[in-house]
Amino acid sequence: MGLLDQLAGQVLNNLGTQSQEQPQSSALLSGVMALVNQAGGVQGLLNQLQQGGLGDQVASWLGTGQNQPVSGDQITNALGNDTLSQVAQQAGVAPEHAAAGLAQLLPQIIDHLSPNGQVSDNNELLEQGLALLKGKLFG
Repeated sequence: MGLLDQLAGQVLNNLGTQSQEQPQSSALLSGVMALVNQAGGVQGLLNQLQQGGLGDQVASWLGTGQNQPVSGDQITNALGNDTLSQVAQQAGVAPEHAAAGLAQLLPQIIDHLSPNGQVSDNNELLEQGLALLKGKLFG
């Protein structure tokens, strides 16, 4: 089973398979890509999260151990209300729902993008991977 298949399965398990949630989840995946681009790459987004007080959590996502959870409020504080509002608007959800969705998605995505504790800043590869993931999840 490939990396994206595993990630797709985990995201589906966490989000449930209710069709009502799938369009929002798909839009949130697009929001993750927009966050990465806005931050200047994956490492830029990680730096922003670390500077926003999530250093321990980010370190756990990059490491080989258990991923530390993060709350929607922590995501809001780290990214800022303006950035979160943009993601929410793009996803067509309320900012608190976007924050909660990102709190579930970001640890998994970062964990899978850093199997050896290192993140590649290849945005083209990330974009292709997220597009493939969206296709598998939301057909």
